[in-house]
Amino acid sequence: MYKSIIGKNWDCVYPKNEQMLNITSQTRLNRRGLMQVGTAGIAGLSLSSLMATKAMASQSEFVKDRSVVVLNLQGGPTQFETFDPKMEAPSEIRSIFGQIPTSLPGVFFGAQFPQIAQHAHRMTVVRSYRHGISSHGPAAYHVMAGGNSTGAQMGSVYTRAGGLTNPSTGMPRNMVVTAEGVGEDYKGVYASVDRVSQTGTLPVSYKPFNLGGGGELVDNMKLSLDPTRLDDRRGLLSELDRLKRRTDKGGLLKSADKFQQQAFDVLIKGVSQAFDLQQEDPDLIARYDTAAFASKPDVMARNEYAKQFTPIALGKQMLMARRLCEAGCGFVTVCCGGWDMHGGGKEFTMVDGLNTLTPAVDRAVSTFIEDVYQRGLQDKILLVITGEFGRTPRINKNGGRDHWGNLCPIVFVGGGLPMGQVIGQSDKQGGEPASDPISSSNVLATIMHYLFDVGELRVQTGIPKEVESLIVDGSPISQLIG
Repeated sequence: MYKSIIGKNWDCVYPKNEQMLNITSQTRLNRRGLMQVGTAGIAGLSLSSLMATKAMASQSEFVKDRSVVVLNLQGGPTQFETFDPKMEAPSEIRSIFGQIPTSLPGVFFGAQFPQIAQHAHRMTVVRSYRHGISSHGPAAYHVMAGGNSTGAQMGSVYTRAGGLTNPSTGMPRNMVVTAEGVGEDYKGVYASVDRVSQTGTLPVSYKPFNLGGGGELVDNMKLSLDPTRLDDRRGLLSELDRLKRRTDKGGLLKSADKFQQQAFDVLIKGVSQAFDLQQEDPDLIARYDTAAFASKPDVMARNEYAKQFTPIALGKQMLMARRLCEAGCGFVTVCCGGWDMHGGGKEFTMVDGLNTLTPAVDRAVSTFIEDVYQRGLQDKILLVITGEFGRTPRINKNGGRDHWGNLCPIVFVGGGLPMGQVIGQSDKQGGEPASDPISSSNVLATIMHYLFDVGELRVQTGIPKEVESLIVDGSPISQLIG
């Protein structure tokens, strides 16, 4: 995590022998201060030291130049109305909106995914993932941890072995993108950050950086304005830009060590640009935009939390995820809430929930896939779509489906892995695996083998044996990683 703070003066201080940059708008930035910028500590190791270490030890690359984006459909997505419609089952079981053909012959998705269906040849759909947990919290933690023994979220396991920050860019390697993280206008949109951010028995310092702002912005990145402006992301970017202009104008960087120059550039330019969606082409932003899918007034009148579960920011969240991957983040979790569709007035019914959420997911995911392929990143970014569990085969009396841990939807997209396939089948009722059962540990191993060169990791020092074992000893999904 970054150990730099934008506060009230541009002085550099070292509390408790730990180097920390304290940048404010009222202090002179002298040569001594600039040199301290070059050694602003990140996770106990200075930026310039990180860059130097990277340059000297590039021959041992055990962290691959790849990223994983997990789209977490919080509340438990239905398997029937997404990727396993089961139209041959009785009406009270099968997809209530029917099915749609995909770009894979003989493979059908739920009818509300017409755009995603066109990319099925770029996807691997798993219809036999089961963990057996039907309670929200335990299931959410389990899925995001891949069932590992530490209980830590997969991104935390990744950073415990690979490092908290990307040594080339300075970006945090594990981040969470909520609606609030892409704009102040989305503060009221619900997301359960805790359920995708646990560190289990690992140190709390490996908690993912939450792009949602507020206290998390201070606690995780330590890059802030004065206390009255902590939520002012635009102001933060402005302060970073102003600091860069002042230092460039004064020529203070000319005599700095090259690693200090690189560290300074990472701190000032790289951070501010990566978090700014306005750097993108307006036409692309419009393609991602899901604002049109806000919860409708009649739905909000019927369902208590419909306003909080609106997917209006999802497109921008997915765009931000792609930007973070390009900037060197290796594990990004995107939160999309509202999938707990019991019906009964408090939660969505299936009809209201799906009409609200699936069109936004369809647009955001299909645009993300197109964007990644158009940028030539399809071998470097793996998208995983899942939630804490699936839904019951039968629709209940309130027009909803209840918790179901015996089958959980999960889809992989891109990453340079074998795509255009369906792994496993569910039984006739769509409630349990009928073939090729996939466990959470298989999912964890697949993601870890994707992110690491396991052979190189085995010879590294300083990685706890328990963490190393989680990465190297698991069994990946064989159809994806042989």
